Amino acid sequence: MSSVAFAFLITVAVGGVLYVFIYPMISGEKRVEQRLKEISVDEIQAKRGRAKSADAATTRRQQVEESLKHLEARRRNVKNPPIEVRLQQAGLSIGKRQFYMFSAAAGLVCFVLMYLSGMGLLLAVPAFLAGAFGIPRWFLGYRKKKRENKFISELPNAIDVIVRGVKAGLPIGDCIRIIANETVEPVKGEFRQIAEGQAVGMSLSDSASKMYERVPLAEANFFGIVLAIQQQAGGNLSEALGNLSRVLRERKKMAEKIKAMSMEAKASAAIIASLPFAVMTLVYLTSPGYIELLWTTSMGRVLMAGSVVWMLMGVFVMKRMINFDF
Repeated sequence: MSSVAFAFLITVAVGGVLYVFIYPMISGEKRVEQRLKEISVDEIQAKRGRAKSADAATTRRQQVEESLKHLEARRRNVKNPPIEVRLQQAGLSIGKRQFYMFSAAAGLVCFVLMYLSGMGLLLAVPAFLAGAFGIPRWFLGYRKKKRENKFISELPNAIDVIVRGVKAGLPIGDCIRIIANETVEPVKGEFRQIAEGQAVGMSLSDSASKMYERVPLAEANFFGIVLAIQQQAGGNLSEALGNLSRVLRERKKMAEKIKAMSMEAKASAAIIASLPFAVMTLVYLTSPGYIELLWTTSMGRVLMAGSVVWMLMGVFVMKRMINFDF
């Protein structure tokens, strides 16, 4: 009886040992626990990876926002530039002193012509003001607009040169020097200044952003923004510049379409503005004594000056209605 009890106890003990050490392997509990541990480790690593990617995206977004704020502040400072910057924007190589001398000379010439023609001081003084302040600044605006139109026409081609050069493996500095040597003005001169800025130690984004000060156009600002963002946050430069080139060409097409649609209104405005001069010329050829009262009498001069002012106001209003900004 004692031997049977002893054998039973040995069997129970062995079974307990086998249950403790072998059953988890057979039943798969150990594998389940190992798998749970692996899953928990993977989840922790995934959370860390998501946190790192979120931090990187936040940092990149902050860098882009800072670049845009800096460029926007520089854009606000360009709205009212001094006369030296205006001369540079117009592509003139004269200084401020020479410009003021030319303005005074133009005003004196207009004053002398009006006074010697018998118009009197009533019209000679406004002619002096127009010649000294109006005509020179109109000429600056005309030269500036003409230079900007040439720049807009050639800038997409210059950007395409950079895109093709970057895709071929050339550094962007070499692409800019190619543009500075091979393209036409004013893009040639602007990119030469970018290359010179890099040569003296300026970064590419700073050199490109200064181009907007010399050419205050949205297209030049876009170019500076793309380079600044790419330098701060990274990315595919050729793809970004390729998209910019397409955007600039589409903007040019839109501008040409708007110009074509507004030509009828512009022609009407030109006809209305030239009609008083045409009528005055015809009346003078047929009845000179009838129309001469406008410049031989004081009341006629006053009426003629008032008519000119009202006509200029009408032309200005029509110009504001016709021009579109986009």
